[in-house]
Amino acid sequence: MSEKKQSEAVSFEALSSLDAPVPFWKGIPFGLQHVMAMFVANLAPIFIVASAAKMDAAQSAAIIQAGLLVAGLGTCLQLYGAWLIGSRLPMVTGISFTYVAAACAIAADKGYGAVVGAVIVGGLLELVLGLTAKYWRRFVPPIVSAIVVTSIGFSLLNVGATSFGGGSGAKDFGSWQNLTLGLISLVACLAFQLLMKGTAKQLSVLFGLVVGYVVAICMGKVDFSGFQNLAIVSLPQFMPFKPTFDWGSIISLGLLYVVSSVEVLGDTAALTKVGLNRQPTERETAGAIAGDGLISSVSGLFGCLPLTSFAQNIGLVAMTKVVNRKVILSGGLILVVASFVPAIAEVFNSLPQAVLGGCTIMMFGNIILSGFQMIAEAGFSQRNITIAALSLTIGIGFTQVSDIFSQFPALFQQIFASNCIAVAFVVAVILNAVLPSEEHFLAAKSEE
Repeated sequence: MSEKKQSEAVSFEALSSLDAPVPFWKGIPFGLQHVMAMFVANLAPIFIVASAAKMDAAQSAAIIQAGLLVAGLGTCLQLYGAWLIGSRLPMVTGISFTYVAAACAIAADKGYGAVVGAVIVGGLLELVLGLTAKYWRRFVPPIVSAIVVTSIGFSLLNVGATSFGGGSGAKDFGSWQNLTLGLISLVACLAFQLLMKGTAKQLSVLFGLVVGYVVAICMGKVDFSGFQNLAIVSLPQFMPFKPTFDWGSIISLGLLYVVSSVEVLGDTAALTKVGLNRQPTERETAGAIAGDGLISSVSGLFGCLPLTSFAQNIGLVAMTKVVNRKVILSGGLILVVASFVPAIAEVFNSLPQAVLGGCTIMMFGNIILSGFQMIAEAGFSQRNITIAALSLTIGIGFTQVSDIFSQFPALFQQIFASNCIAVAFVVAVILNAVLPSEEHFLAAKSEE
């Protein structure tokens, strides 16, 4: 075998090994691929919440910068860890969609400062949940995790539709221009996903955004004023918003941090299965949850939203089998460097909401289908069907008619009245605890 071919063989073997030595520069293309797979999904929650909070361009750009920074730092933390915090697995973190609906409601009612305060406190809660995971994880079986993911997808449909129409509060909401932009972006995403092969499919949302952005420029729908006098390099702002600590907001997001911890259980198991062909250790699972909690609190200090491990990057690991931590570290460092370049934030900040809606509405639909798949994997036993049916019906149905909670205390209404994820999660946990075993369901059926 020639020296060149031997080098290539060693390189491939190293890429599929957690800790094999790989030259940093040689690993950058693979790290960049991870960044491209999550870049848009990392920033999309920020656009949506910033729009709901009616932020000006400067505030929105500052949060986008922070989103890039904390995603990079979170990825580095998960890769190598510190003490018991961090999974030490090839995990990529980004801003989570789990919190979008609740953050929009809090921002509109209490102001964005209440969101920041809840993010900081909730992150510390998730940190504790991670460090104590071995004591509580048995109370959250796969069917509860599946219900959580499904309800997250349903809760975001309204958010995606609002963006598709032009964004919350837009003067031309629902105009033909906005609907056309949204449709063009959606069709571009679908076409790219259908026509491309392999890992390129991961970039379908990015392609849709580029196509939609170009069309929006031609239609005169892009505001370029933010690019005037833009600095080449700028530091992300520490505490750009003064946090306020509202109990209702803290409890509302706190419940979602519990939900996110449950999601991480599944994400960690999926990652080790597809990338390392084994189950995660207790240390890895606990460290992953604790890592998400710590970096989420740091994110709050920079005025940004909570983070979690990204499923699309787990999918990328499944396709490429690249799990080398040093390789993926290069992707985390790329995100950190990007946070110091304001032009990157401004490009995304100038993106019309309709374009974003056209691309993200497909992402939200995929979340629902992922939830359905998880329910199927948990098993269609009579007990699981009962838990899923009641949890989703009460969680989604009752929050569509929020007046049903009118007799409850104000704090309870603030937490649950418009938060189908929290309602579905609580109902699922209660039903799982009180319902009899599957044998009882089968016995009752046979008696009939």
